Amino acid sequence: MQLELAIPMGPRIPILYVEMDGTGIPVVHKETEGRAGKQDGQPAHTREAKLGCVFTQTTVDEEGYPVRDEASTSYVGAIESCEEFGRRLYAEAWQRGWARAEKKIVVGDGAEWIWNQASLHFPDAIQIVDLYHAREHLWRLGAKLYPNDSTAQKRWVMVRKDKLDQGKIERLVASLRSQATHLELAEDIRTEANYFEANKERMRYPKFRKQGLFVGSGVIEAGCKTVLGRLKQSGMFWSVRGANDIIALRCSQLSGRFEDYWEARRA
Repeated sequence: MQLELAIPMGPRIPILYVEMDGTGIPVVHKETEGRAGKQDGQPAHTREAKLGCVFTQTTVDEEGYPVRDEASTSYVGAIESCEEFGRRLYAEAWQRGWARAEKKIVVGDGAEWIWNQASLHFPDAIQIVDLYHAREHLWRLGAKLYPNDSTAQKRWVMVRKDKLDQGKIERLVASLRSQATHLELAEDIRTEANYFEANKERMRYPKFRKQGLFVGSGVIEAGCKTVLGRLKQSGMFWSVRGANDIIALRCSQLSGRFEDYWEARRA
């Protein structure tokens, strides 16, 4: 696709972001046949809809926090494979001026498919794991270590959260691995340590903040509620085709392209 798409013309873009996430959409029974559910032995009741957004940033506020450019966010989404969605999001980013961006950023949570697609389609981008999602990993592990002592749990998390916020991921990983002797939770601790180690370069938060960049994926999180939330209301069960039709309409409307689409159809 990089060879086939025309190079967009226009002014330089200071900072261009790509964010992506996924959420379950309730579907009719035939759409989940042969698919395992989240719980062992239970059938699936949802299909994952993937959503991506592209937006720009030009300035920071008085305190140095990034400010998203007003009305700059566009969305794409569908219930489809990671590969199909990656190409869809790549085409949207290219159309929005990816080739003209001076600084390119991809933000997401820790899902493996996100970083696979980011590395495939946006290899020259700065990759950032959502800080708040990373903190949740510590809180979940802390709750397992100290299920009946909220004070000890909070104290344990705060010490490690400071290392995370300061981008000292190697020290955080070492701290976690030192507790892997906890027999009942050894596997959980190793899993979390591996998660932080694999994403350490995506967690250099002081470096990202110094550049005035977003370190949270709030835009796509809100997008999942705004774009996809309409499909998750009580009593709704979708076919994949029907859900994708509505997702396409929602993305078109919230990207400010709804009227343009119908004008093009009339023409």
